[in-house]
Amino acid sequence: MARITVNDLKRGGIFEKDGAPYLVMDITMSTPSARGANMLIKIKGRNLLTGQVLDMSFRGGDTVAEPDFERRSGQFLYQNGDEFVFMDLETYDQYNLPEEKISDRKPFLMDGLEVVLHVFNGNVVNIDLPLSVEQKIVECDPVIKGATASAQGKNAVTETGLVIQVPSYMKEGEIVKIDTRQKRYISRA
Repeated sequence: MARITVNDLKRGGIFEKDGAPYLVMDITMSTPSARGANMLIKIKGRNLLTGQVLDMSFRGGDTVAEPDFERRSGQFLYQNGDEFVFMDLETYDQYNLPEEKISDRKPFLMDGLEVVLHVFNGNVVNIDLPLSVEQKIVECDPVIKGATASAQGKNAVTETGLVIQVPSYMKEGEIVKIDTRQKRYISRA
C-alpha cells in the first residue's frame, strides 16, 4: 500500500488511518521553538465510514496510508425504506446507503439529483451534494402586502420537507435555489 507524508496533506485531501478513509477538514502546522524538535501537524478529519470528526496530531515526516479511494459522478434514484439508492453514472452500478450515513443531507435528495459518490475499496461509503439545489415551495405563510426584498423573512416548506427562511413576498409554487451547506435560501430559480 502506498504511503503519503502528512506534510503533503491539504484541506480536502483523503488519507487512511486504522482501516478507514478520512477527509482532511482542517490542517495546521506549527514549528516548536526548541532546536531539533519536529514540526507538529494537527488535522481535523472526518471518518467517511462513520461521519465522526476527530482531531489527530502527527509529527513532521510521519506517513499515512494512501487509501483506495475515488470520487465518481452519481445520481440519486430513490428511497427504499431506510436506504437510499444511488447510481454510478459511469458504470450504471447501483449502490445503497443507509439513512444514518446521509441523514443530514436527506432533505436535499430529489429523484435525479446529481451527486459525487465516495468510493472506498470498491464500495460507495458517502456522498457529496452539489453546492445548491432547486426545490419548489409547497407551503408558506401568505404574501405580506407591501413586502420588499429587504423585509423580514418567513418560514417555507419545500417539496422534500425542508423548512427554510424565505423573503416575505415568496408564495407557494415558486421554485427557489437553496445552499446545501448552510441550508438557507439563495434566490429564486
